[in-house]
Amino acid sequence: MKKRKIYDDGCAAQHEAGNTAFAVLFAISLAHLLNDMIQSVVPAIYPMLKDNYALTFGQIGMITLVYQMTSSVLQPFVGLYADRHPRPYSLAFGMCLTLAGLLTLAFSASYALVLLAVGIIGCGSSVFHPESSRVAQMASGGRKSLAQSIFQVGGNGGSAIGPLLAAVVVIPHGQGAVGWFAVAAFAAFAVLTGIGRWYSRILEQRMKDGSGVVTVTAPYQPAVVRKAMTILVIMIFSKYFFISSMTSYFTFFLMDKFGVSVQQSQMCLFAFLAALAVGTLAGGFLGDRYGRKYVILFSIFGAAPFALALPYLDFGLTVVFSVVTGLVIASAFSAILVYATDLKPEKVGMVSGVFFGLMFGLGGIASAFFGWLADRTSVEFIFHVSTLLPLLGIIAAWLPDTGRK
Repeated sequence: MKKRKIYDDGCAAQHEAGNTAFAVLFAISLAHLLNDMIQSVVPAIYPMLKDNYALTFGQIGMITLVYQMTSSVLQPFVGLYADRHPRPYSLAFGMCLTLAGLLTLAFSASYALVLLAVGIIGCGSSVFHPESSRVAQMASGGRKSLAQSIFQVGGNGGSAIGPLLAAVVVIPHGQGAVGWFAVAAFAAFAVLTGIGRWYSRILEQRMKDGSGVVTVTAPYQPAVVRKAMTILVIMIFSKYFFISSMTSYFTFFLMDKFGVSVQQSQMCLFAFLAALAVGTLAGGFLGDRYGRKYVILFSIFGAAPFALALPYLDFGLTVVFSVVTGLVIASAFSAILVYATDLKPEKVGMVSGVFFGLMFGLGGIASAFFGWLADRTSVEFIFHVSTLLPLLGIIAAWLPDTGRK
């Protein structure tokens, strides 16, 4: 087996059951909520930006492209650097970037400045996610899936709250009101500074007792790792293409098929998003208890029967089945991420960056693809197509079994 010297992130000090640092986990989850709430404001104000700068849909697409490129493509490189050179206060620095981008967006006087602003916000996201995922594992006490779920559920909550706040705060008061979200950025900065102090103490302690640098033995042969990683990427593809279809077009499907109002459709979407948050947390408990492979298989392939039925039900059952689908399919991400880091324990930051980058990138690609397809067919057609995606979850059966923990 291949051995590699790495800078220990302090996980070894907290592997004993019962030593899970829940205060740190809840703090990083709160920071994730605030970060993703700010990030989700950008697409929520697209209609306003389009009117303010007389933009075409192509120019709106360019805003999305700049944001997705900076927030997804950079993440693996940030994670790789963090694996080699841990920086406890990099999280607070990332939030400073987000704050700078937020204020630039609030006072932008041109389309070029808008592109610059969303690019800076995306860079802040790239710094935040890989390193905060490392912090979650450091605080896990060995309960990695639970820790990742607590961390991730904050992001889910922020993504759901952001557009609602944008509708209440920004839309009535204009683009300058984006700057009011600086309050959330300052709050997140304060939380992340505190986490940085905790992170720094962990690293100092590891250096004092002589275990700051450890030798990690790769647990699997490279061929096994490549096969497993390929399967996990397909899982991420099926999960986030389906979720992107739901979050972007579920409201249109309900209005077209059942004639419900915009407000009713938004409430149904919020129910689906809330189910995603609950399912994410439940997946953490199940992953630590029964094994990540089985949670991944159950989560994505297990959601297939409910997803496949969605286009053929009446309104009430459609809402119920969408909630059940969200609960089941949401439990996969934490299990996938922890499974992947178990395959490459010497590259926790890089692997986290890759999978968070895939999550953001595939979500953006899926939204654009299904929008293009809907223009050429119908919303009901893309709904039929997207509900087939969870069937890909069956290939999780070919993942090697890494054990319960």
